[in-house]
Amino acid sequence: MAVLRKRRSDEIDPFSDLLFNTLLIFVLLFAVALIAMNPKARTGVIDAKAEFIVTVTWPDLNPNDIDTWVQDPGGNLVWFRQREAGLMHLDRDDRGVSNDSLVIDGQQVVNPLNQEVVTVRGFAPGEYTVNLFYYESKNGEPVPVNVSVVKVNPRAEVVFYGSLTLARKGDEATAVRFTTDRDGRVTTVNTLPKTLVERI
Repeated sequence: MAVLRKRRSDEIDPFSDLLFNTLLIFVLLFAVALIAMNPKARTGVIDAKAEFIVTVTWPDLNPNDIDTWVQDPGGNLVWFRQREAGLMHLDRDDRGVSNDSLVIDGQQVVNPLNQEVVTVRGFAPGEYTVNLFYYESKNGEPVPVNVSVVKVNPRAEVVFYGSLTLARKGDEATAVRFTTDRDGRVTTVNTLPKTLVERI
């Protein structure tokens, strides 16, 4: 007569042990896969898509307001009252000293830099025009202005760098006109005058 042996609860079952170890390995592999799929974020890095960057600067701490006007081949116009048009964006409207100071802990801090930046985030074939307008004068003096146009894709390339002087409030001047082909290559650059400012 066979005696049935009752299984003790503290005995180790090899099959259960194998299943538990297999499950443990799958969990470990899943954790490694998650770490590999989510690399560390690079702090402080903003990948802004741009094709051209137009930068307009005038002397630090100069109180006068110079405005940037840019027109694309489709006739879209970017200026301080229309900060986005087509594929262009006015990143900052600098008004001389008017918007360059703030109070921190009771102390007034002044940013001396006078700079406006227009980003062209794509391109259409045709001519782009960059004009400057002497919008407001605080001291009645002429303002020397530097203008650069940089093509940033696939690598940084200076398309234009030049200087001009706006003599008095209300003056408009064409800084540069440049033409691109369908592939975004700049084919011509000139400084022939063209009026963009809408007299309201």
